[in-house]
Amino acid sequence: MTEQRGPVRVMVVDDHPMWRDAVARDLAESGLEVVATAGDGEQAVRRARAAAPDVLVLDLNLPAKPGVQVCRELVAHDPALRVLVLSASGEHADVLEAVKSGATGYLLKSASTAELLDAVRRTAAGEPVFTPGLAGLVLGEYRRLAAEPTPAPDAGEPGAPRLTDRETEVLRLVAKGLSYKQIAERLVISHRTVQNHVQNTLGKLQLHNRVELVRYAIERGLDDA
Repeated sequence: MTEQRGPVRVMVVDDHPMWRDAVARDLAESGLEVVATAGDGEQAVRRARAAAPDVLVLDLNLPAKPGVQVCRELVAHDPALRVLVLSASGEHADVLEAVKSGATGYLLKSASTAELLDAVRRTAAGEPVFTPGLAGLVLGEYRRLAAEPTPAPDAGEPGAPRLTDRETEVLRLVAKGLSYKQIAERLVISHRTVQNHVQNTLGKLQLHNRVELVRYAIERGLDDA
């Protein structure tokens, strides 16, 4: 139920050719458009910039350049890119590092094909998608980060960016952990409008991704408002 025009454009990055090809085939057979694949980190960055996928399905353990670095570079280059990590590791440190680098979601390779397809579509819609049990971990990390304040614009400071009432309302719901779809339903606006508000807010606050946005909101108590 996204407002995606045409098929979702996906790129698959994994250093195991058989696994990479199988994932790409499953995605393509489900109607998604696989625009590129890559087998190492350097190749992933180069090809992703050329192919401009909507969603990057990314393994973390890559030769030449680690997956978290690939994610960090590509999201910085194109903040609209959604990254779904597909990893064999369920280690909490790996999950948190991926999210801090800009990943939208994190799925274990033990997931079924149906779960992967659903995760890719939801990731394309901007929803945070996590293997069960990991979402609470990530929210807990958001709160831990918020307990370590960093200098950031404050709404009361002269010259600080001014958010509209609607942008503040959307930000508050993002901080509470709602997906874009849930926010759209709550505020009776379109999914695309929610995405636009989030992108505008990121720009005004000079933030780069959802992790930084949630941290900003929690630091200001918006998740309790």
